Amino acid sequence: MTQILNRNLTERQFNFTEKDFERIRKLIYDHAGISLNPAKKDMVYSRLVRRIRELGLDSFQVYLGLLEKGDAAEWELFVNSLTTNLTSFFREEHHFPILSEHINERRTRTPINIWCSASSTGEEPYSIAMTMVELYGSFQPPVKIYASDVDTNVLAKAREGIYTTDRLEKMPQHKVRRFFKKGMGENQGKVRVRKELRDMIEFVHVNLLDESWPLNGKFDAIFCRNVMIYFDKPTQYSILKKFVPLLKEDGLMFAGHSESFLHAADLFKLRRKTVYELSDQQRKAYHK
Repeated sequence: MTQILNRNLTERQFNFTEKDFERIRKLIYDHAGISLNPAKKDMVYSRLVRRIRELGLDSFQVYLGLLEKGDAAEWELFVNSLTTNLTSFFREEHHFPILSEHINERRTRTPINIWCSASSTGEEPYSIAMTMVELYGSFQPPVKIYASDVDTNVLAKAREGIYTTDRLEKMPQHKVRRFFKKGMGENQGKVRVRKELRDMIEFVHVNLLDESWPLNGKFDAIFCRNVMIYFDKPTQYSILKKFVPLLKEDGLMFAGHSESFLHAADLFKLRRKTVYELSDQQRKAYHK
């Protein structure tokens, strides 16, 4: 193991010290709330070294100095480089029947508003849209979906709604036929989400650490899945507190399978597996 580690160090083009890593940890934490584990040092090097090469710089120190001077364009690329975007269609599939049941009980409301707060490349909000189309039996349900992410690159991909066919391997064929258009010619091997689904979703850049978010109204459901694991507990609590006034009194919040919000019991309580609702304390606040 020691020999492997030594070889990795000698193969590095740029010197990358513990001090450099700690500066990066502070920068990404202060800007996006992401808490980088020390074990991520090699990952951080491999992702940021690409930017150093592209910019023609000669060290991490120069690159970090550029960020600390406030280069807005580079900040965006820096955050994009360090965010992880693992997703799939109907991931944690038990959530979607719960969502369908929840909205069905409130279908006299119009419109229904849903926020997917970590949309990545779009598979999650499109899964929500498909669920709503199936519930209402229409490609124009009275549902508005807001999909956001801190990474502008993945948001651009999400807006396009274009995927390779291997992304749909686990999806039943009747869904594939109903909700996707096959690419032809140079787009063979790809599919695109139907325009009706794309029209249901508004993609917007949101940094969950920002003081305010460009979102209007209250939501019947908020999806915040597999993103809180990148934040420490105080940051999680701060974000959850900001969710409270955006959620309708009987709204639901969907979390990831490895996330638990027991430390925010005054804000949310567990309703079903990884599905939360407002705490009794917060519900009472609605009637004051």
